[in-house]
Amino acid sequence: VHIGHLAGVYLPADIYTRFLRKKKADVIFICGTDENGVPITISAEKERISPQKLVNRYHKIIKESLKNLGIEFNNFSGTSRKVHHDFSQKIFLELYEEGYIEAKTSEEFYCENCKKFLPDRYVEGTCPYCSFEEARGDSCDSCGSWLEADQLINLRCKLCGNKPVKKETKHWYLLLDKFQDQLEKWIEKKNWRKTVKSYLKGWLSEGLRPRAITRDLDWGVPVPLNDAPKNKVLYVWFDAPLGYISSTIEWAEKTGDPNRWKKYWEDKNTSLIHFIGKDNIVFHGIIWPAIIMGTEKFTLPDEIPANEYLNLEGRQISTSRNWAIWLHEYLEDFEPDFLRYYLCSIMPETRDSEFKWKEFQERVNQELINNLGNFVNRTLKFIDKYNKGVIPKPDKFSERDREILSKVNSLIDKIDESLSKFNFRKAVRLLMEISAMGNRYYDQMKPWENRKKDPRQMAAAIYLCSHLTHVLGTIGELFIPFSAKKIFSLLKLKEKEWNRLKIIEIPDNHKIGEIVPLFKKIEDDDIEKQLRRLKMNHATIEDFAQMGLKVGIIEKVEDIEGADKLYKLTVDTGEKRTIVAGIKQHYNPEELLNRRIVVVTNLEPATIRGAKSEGMLLAASSGDTISIISPDDVVPAGSKVS
Repeated sequence: VHIGHLAGVYLPADIYTRFLRKKKADVIFICGTDENGVPITISAEKERISPQKLVNRYHKIIKESLKNLGIEFNNFSGTSRKVHHDFSQKIFLELYEEGYIEAKTSEEFYCENCKKFLPDRYVEGTCPYCSFEEARGDSCDSCGSWLEADQLINLRCKLCGNKPVKKETKHWYLLLDKFQDQLEKWIEKKNWRKTVKSYLKGWLSEGLRPRAITRDLDWGVPVPLNDAPKNKVLYVWFDAPLGYISSTIEWAEKTGDPNRWKKYWEDKNTSLIHFIGKDNIVFHGIIWPAIIMGTEKFTLPDEIPANEYLNLEGRQISTSRNWAIWLHEYLEDFEPDFLRYYLCSIMPETRDSEFKWKEFQERVNQELINNLGNFVNRTLKFIDKYNKGVIPKPDKFSERDREILSKVNSLIDKIDESLSKFNFRKAVRLLMEISAMGNRYYDQMKPWENRKKDPRQMAAAIYLCSHLTHVLGTIGELFIPFSAKKIFSLLKLKEKEWNRLKIIEIPDNHKIGEIVPLFKKIEDDDIEKQLRRLKMNHATIEDFAQMGLKVGIIEKVEDIEGADKLYKLTVDTGEKRTIVAGIKQHYNPEELLNRRIVVVTNLEPATIRGAKSEGMLLAASSGDTISIISPDDVVPAGSKVS
């Protein structure tokens, strides 16, 4: 899980669910890991482990990371579980028997070297729209375009690099065209975000066509038909949404009431809300509703508050290029609430937004700590220092006191309205307005002077500031739950009920807890560490030294069977090592023998096309030209480059 997932999906969903729980709504928060599909098999093949072993590892990391960020699911399942396989196959058969799924023979890409049909993501090539050279057969990471593998230029097999050919195969198709009219009428009635609705209307205006919902893979939910080969599985975007229901079934079984899931999924009064990123709008707004319409059983999505993209330091987040901030790594260095607060304050609700480490530091320090943290700290410290830790009870409120209460109550109403409309960015800003208003009120009332000059006025001010602290903790629990818990501990009060936020609920002679700082500021060194991790700034001498650069002499050049770009080189770098290099189209063997090169020697060994590679040679490139970096002949093999 990276910050893009958090800002687009998990954080808004968690905030909204917490909001509903505070309002005493009957709500369940359901999720899980998509454990089927091509990315899983590709990663497993690279690591030479089973897909199940891979998904078990990542499910644990993701579940623990989300929990440590305060994301509180009722159930967090996974799509490789039996409960999901059984349910997905059941729904497939129901749709098949109703005539909404049929088999068709089509031509698909096949790799003759790997001896397998290639699902979309096993095909790579150049994007026809932006010329990005590593676009996949289903989409382009660079420009975001949805693609068909046929559209790619210079396409190749992701596994071996060979050019695939077309071969006939049998797949099962969901007949989306049968749901065109029903979907159009259903979507037209929805008061959804303009970006969501216009995107779906764009798809519908082109006319829906049957869509293949099976793939040729050995991993996934098997097609439950006798005439289906063993390697035919359900396409991830047919079975993955069904995981919402199978996860709820699993939850119901855990509660001891196996049929409890039906109360939510088969009740017409249920409101189903999907928090997703914009890249998943079509699946949740067309394909998934079509599946539900075909079954005529389950509740349809009521709201789809899809967010736009979150970029990182001026570039699009890319997992393949490791241009991302991973949640489990973030949590090693910072408090979870800092990320929750900052992501909420820049949440890409209506347009793309950008994560910047320096801005993260500034907003946390200036807004969360110097504003909210400062108000809580100065209020409670005053009580502890000048009133023996007891919150004073005033005789009456002045006009200014009543005015501050009125303004805060107005902000509470606006926060309620914003949350109800999925405007979390606005809601957290309004929360900061409450604490800023509290700071201004504290400064105006000057309790440090009035404790002797006007004790009654001092008591009223501190009493109201204590109430505001209670309110900030209760609303803050949606956005910064760990800090809110600290506030309740400092106050020695429980959180307020949402419908009683405007009511002051401080017992007479109430003694607060021991005073400890609410936050610790983020230092410059903390941010520089993160920028180094992203390789944003200049490399240090230490970074350079860690690359393990040495002079090597090429002693042997061998072809690799079936590879038209690769050589297997035997290189003397003080010890013999083999290196697989993609330079065959630029150098012949005679040009390479006895040549001095620079080698990165401390890379983790990798197996490429069956050959072990124990390093990487350095070369410069310009367009299609590649030039190997070569030291002078006087430098012996094994010499360090520094």
